[in-house]
Amino acid sequence: MNKVILIGRLARDPEMRTTMSGMNVTRFTIAVTRTYQDQNGERGADFINCVAWRKQAENIAKYCTKGTQVAVDGRIQTGSYDAQDGSKRYTTDIICDNVTFLGSKSDANNNSGYNNFNNNNSYNDQSYNANQGGDMPTSDISEDPFKDFGEEIALSDDDLPF
Repeated sequence: MNKVILIGRLARDPEMRTTMSGMNVTRFTIAVTRTYQDQNGERGADFINCVAWRKQAENIAKYCTKGTQVAVDGRIQTGSYDAQDGSKRYTTDIICDNVTFLGSKSDANNNSGYNNFNNNNSYNDQSYNANQGGDMPTSDISEDPFKDFGEEIALSDDDLPF
């Protein structure tokens, strides 16, 4: 099984190109923070190259910039090529199946919103603000919420379909 899920921020603006056959491809690099700290108490980051195709490539190039936080779901693909100096170079890329926009760098400061784009070309916009009024609103459950609902319904075992 070859499955990768990463969350990180774009290390630079994405670069979109079009193949000779007219297919869009976008390359971008995300910085993924490591879970452990070094001796100075700092966390390092891994810079991971990603590739997206077709409509997803267009959406990333259009809506993402350096600093945008994304979640990437895809697979690892390795390759190699001969450099101009004759040496052999090796590559490792994440081929993206889904990229979820978690927010821009400014959104991280405001705690607002995320956008989701995937290979199905669906768009899901869910905006929220975590600091609106503090905690989630709750109901007072000291009263019976169904007190004015109507009469009690009596069921027997014969009424149930299972």
